[in-house]
Amino acid sequence: MQQKPGVLELYVHIPFCVRKCNYCDFLSFAAGRDSRELMERYCQALREEIRAGGDTSRLVTSVFFGGGTPSLLDGNQMTGLMDAIRASFRLDREAEISLEANPGTLSHGKLEAFRQAGFNRLSIGLQSASDQALVMLGRIHSLDQFLDNYEEARRCGFTNINIDIMSGLPGQSLEDYKKTLDLVTGLRPEHISSYSLIVEEGTPLARSDKLLAALPDEEADRAMYRETGQRLEEAGYRRYEISNYALPGKECRHNLGYWSGLPYLGLGLGAASYLPVEQASDSPAEGTPTFCRFSNSRIMKTYLESPWLPYGKRPDYTILTLEDRMEEYMFLGLRKREGVSISSFGQNFGRSLDQVYGNVVRTYEKSGHLETLGDRLRLTEKGIDVSDYIFRDFMLVD
Repeated sequence: MQQKPGVLELYVHIPFCVRKCNYCDFLSFAAGRDSRELMERYCQALREEIRAGGDTSRLVTSVFFGGGTPSLLDGNQMTGLMDAIRASFRLDREAEISLEANPGTLSHGKLEAFRQAGFNRLSIGLQSASDQALVMLGRIHSLDQFLDNYEEARRCGFTNINIDIMSGLPGQSLEDYKKTLDLVTGLRPEHISSYSLIVEEGTPLARSDKLLAALPDEEADRAMYRETGQRLEEAGYRRYEISNYALPGKECRHNLGYWSGLPYLGLGLGAASYLPVEQASDSPAEGTPTFCRFSNSRIMKTYLESPWLPYGKRPDYTILTLEDRMEEYMFLGLRKREGVSISSFGQNFGRSLDQVYGNVVRTYEKSGHLETLGDRLRLTEKGIDVSDYIFRDFMLVD
């Protein structure tokens, strides 16, 4: 994939939550009353992992703290983690530094400390403007708590805020969802992420026959999706990715890096990395593909069991084949509203896009799901509606 030379993104995973939401299948767990010591041990291990993985040869252009609920950590813990990053990596002065936060875990003191630590972008999970829906989802906050936290974040100087919302909730009507859109557009955050609820196996939601029976049908779900696009674009937000909207110039740079194939290093229990092979192994096999992916889970588990152990070797990793990388180029790049560059495909992989995917592209152009605009291949509005099905046809190996 085409890279900006010398650039690296960092993802930092904080797995703690007040409690698990009913729809969540992420690697996270509830922090109990006696968890402060565990959280401090985790931060200690994470600082050590940051130092061990340090790399000053690349410019870090974005840092994203995700979870879990990173805003459960206190200001001193966040400052310590950011200090470790600055000491171990070459952090761009203009880097986007994002923090995921849940309403109910924020305060004036925390927000001030987070700003002082260097965070300049906040992503707040509202999900719904209905208190009843929030209870059903297992969220820890009310609408009023969200509004208080949002206004406090503004007072503390956050000028780049994302709000997460969800559609397709059990019992949710189009009119219910419009109230959430009205509220969010009225607040004028710089960025809005709108997701349709996915029922993940093993979650409390998936085990509730009552909630499953109350899910909106496909037609109602698509109506909410179309309402999102229409309402947000009327309010001045540009959809730059299937589920993400931003005011001009406020697109999430970190996520754009993922979708554009930039290298990233994951730090923490549930983090994954996508790096050149030479950064992940001391002796990569000659002639292997350029990139690999690995997870840090085993390393962090070792630390939590014995926090004073030395860092040890890098985790096991998976070499990405040429086919893997071509697939990712297409189904990540096509998530972006601008689509993928046809010429860059050939430059990156030594084969033209037409040679590899010509039949698939022509089929979907004929059906009106894909379109070519100059050097760009992208999904049409019709294609976005069924993007998951289209992406499957860009898989090269079953």
